[in-house]
Amino acid sequence: MRYILIFINSLLLTFPFSAQLDVSYKKPPREILELVDIDPTPFLYMDSKGDRGVFISRDAFKSLEDLAQDEVRLGGLRIDPATNGRSRQTYYKDIAVQNLRTGEKIQAKNLPDNPRLSDFRWSPSQAYFTFTNTNSEGISLWYMDAKTAVCKQLTPYNLNGVFGAPYDWCPDNASLLVFTVPENRIKIDENSIPKGPIVQETSGSKAPVRTYQDLLSSKKDEALFEYYANSEVFKVDLEGNLKPFLPKAIYYSVNYSPNGKLILVNTIEKPFSYIVPYYRFPENFAIHDELGVKQQDFYKKPLIEELPKGFDAVQTGKRYIYWRADQDATLYWAEAQDGGEPENEVPFRDYVYQQDLTKKSKPVLLVPVKYRFRGIMWGNNELAILNEGYWKTRRTGMYLFNPSKKPMERTEIVERSSQDLYSDPGSFETELTGSGRYQTLKFSKDGKSLYLTGQGYSPEGNKPFLDKFNIKTRKTERLWQAAGDSTYEQIMRITNWEDLTLITRIESKNTFPNYFFRHVGTGTLDKITDFKNPYESFNKVHKEEIEYKRQDGVNLTGTLYLPPGYDPDKEGRLPVFIWAYPREYKDASEAGQIKDSPHKFTRLFYGSPVYWAVRGYAVLDDASFPIIGEGDEEPNDRFIEQLVANGKAAIDALTERKIADPERVAIGGHSYGAFMTANLLAHSDLFAAGIARSGAYNRTLTPFGFQSEERTFWDNPELYMRMSPFTNADQINEPLLLIHGNADNNPGTFTLQSERLYGAIKGLGGISRLVLLPYESHGYAAKENILHMLWEMDEWLETHVKNKEKL
Repeated sequence: MRYILIFINSLLLTFPFSAQLDVSYKKPPREILELVDIDPTPFLYMDSKGDRGVFISRDAFKSLEDLAQDEVRLGGLRIDPATNGRSRQTYYKDIAVQNLRTGEKIQAKNLPDNPRLSDFRWSPSQAYFTFTNTNSEGISLWYMDAKTAVCKQLTPYNLNGVFGAPYDWCPDNASLLVFTVPENRIKIDENSIPKGPIVQETSGSKAPVRTYQDLLSSKKDEALFEYYANSEVFKVDLEGNLKPFLPKAIYYSVNYSPNGKLILVNTIEKPFSYIVPYYRFPENFAIHDELGVKQQDFYKKPLIEELPKGFDAVQTGKRYIYWRADQDATLYWAEAQDGGEPENEVPFRDYVYQQDLTKKSKPVLLVPVKYRFRGIMWGNNELAILNEGYWKTRRTGMYLFNPSKKPMERTEIVERSSQDLYSDPGSFETELTGSGRYQTLKFSKDGKSLYLTGQGYSPEGNKPFLDKFNIKTRKTERLWQAAGDSTYEQIMRITNWEDLTLITRIESKNTFPNYFFRHVGTGTLDKITDFKNPYESFNKVHKEEIEYKRQDGVNLTGTLYLPPGYDPDKEGRLPVFIWAYPREYKDASEAGQIKDSPHKFTRLFYGSPVYWAVRGYAVLDDASFPIIGEGDEEPNDRFIEQLVANGKAAIDALTERKIADPERVAIGGHSYGAFMTANLLAHSDLFAAGIARSGAYNRTLTPFGFQSEERTFWDNPELYMRMSPFTNADQINEPLLLIHGNADNNPGTFTLQSERLYGAIKGLGGISRLVLLPYESHGYAAKENILHMLWEMDEWLETHVKNKEKL
């Protein structure tokens, strides 16, 4: 088994134990431990009508042994070679079925021994519930009768889960397509001697790509990728009878047309790439009949290594190839009209085309797209809704159009800033088609209206709603909205459109979320679930949403947690722990909008900072750290100045309320929040210490952009240097705890980033501590690592913040 040391800064003599290389796993204090080591509430899969619900349960954490299993990293994938599925998969251990109307609940019968369940789906008819089970032999498909809760194994343990769920339902509701590991495949010798050097060559064309991880890097990798990614497709019935359906290939997706007569088969092809992940490899889109016989090659997508820079850049040719949900067998897709280049000015950036494959018709233009195509919600042959957006300007829009009329006609429903939450009209509701496989727009009984549901963002917090949308006038009528005065109530399903019966989930600050039938006409509620609050010891913690202003007038918010019974007049000022994540905006007024409800229940999870409220700290969670660039200015042009202004505003707000001791404030964050933390320590003296988890600190190692920055290092080298804590490590004069998974797979946040920043601080005589968590990726999963991480954070805060004066 691989062994990873937890490195400790030998200069940190003030830490409770002496510097050393071997550190055994620790657990956090009792107050934190009793809040973190709790199994999560079962997850609910409702059927489309809200009649039945399937509850699936899992353990809170994986074990270190789970993460220590071998994995291969190929083309942006992480694969478990023992199972031929995704490594690091989250598994569930139990299933129960509940009649949501009567409350009758049945535990699943005949589950496999030591279940490791995943890939859950309802059948199109909603009569069955399917899932996979994984054991040491591989992955197998199972199904459960939704009425009896009896489970049955359908396939051997030979499914290929490399690209996700290794199966899909057929339209007949009596059979499924399964992706299996090819029989008699030849094992690749991973220790073979190379037959030559690894050579790559540029063609003279620009190919700016972000810093991806786990890419292919040799011919051996290419062979291994084929070995694990290739599948054979079989059809299996509900008795477990298997029949060959499609030959060996690298299947990305296989989708039946709405009428079940044709199949869109999407395969990954050669040549592979060493600089981009598998989803930018060449692909072939072919049409097969219902028996699996190939009819035609529809489109061959080339390798995408070369794209213009910018988030709005796209490939040329067809993209987003899907079946129209309201037609028998009509494909639609988008094509760029600006060469995929955001800098080219054109009236419409995309066109959407369609082709009816039930006839020998040619592609026809369907609708133009002013920005970039974001999808279509299909209603019928006379009405559909186009969604589009553009990152650069943060513009988004929804439009009505008639698929059977002139292609250039479209009617605006709304066009707005994507960051203006208060103007969000919500999303249109859909319903299953007769086949049960596709979603189309939900019309009112008279066919004149559609329905919208949304979060109902407002200065008072979220108040979810249901609206009726008149197609002719484009006006809305509010049918229901959550009160939002002491609870947060979210629509989960609409079960009766005429009498308006909803399934909602209701929670409050101290009331655990549960599901209810809400009868809008009578205003009555019927409780469906009775989940108990697992965090009773946290109930006495004070929680409130606070608002304050930055020096330049920008509105800021955060969620403040105070220790149980805390009285500032009697107990004085507290040490403070601020946790944040910077976000970019193009409009200052939108940056200050309220983004959540003040009445949500506090769900604790391993990455949360709020545990420290029970340790005697004031905790400001999700503190606003907007980075704003209005007009021609980009947000990052003044990144450092705004970062410091955000931090000062938060400290000042808590100091003015006589809560904070401004000399004992810690700042922390994960990923981009870790990057923020290191920058704040480098460019200000506001904080006593910092905690940075899984961040990137040297932006020259992500030269083709990072986070929301579209410019490359060569466009603006000064920006990259200025924003890099690594290049400013000589200014980090406060203690910084660096935590990182030693198997981080997130683009740009290589484990090396923390190692190099730690090395710089150490070499410059600063105070730092580097903790590398064995086998962990960008998010953490193993119980041993998570509990130790919380212990590290607690020790750091106790030493360098709460008891700072004792150093």
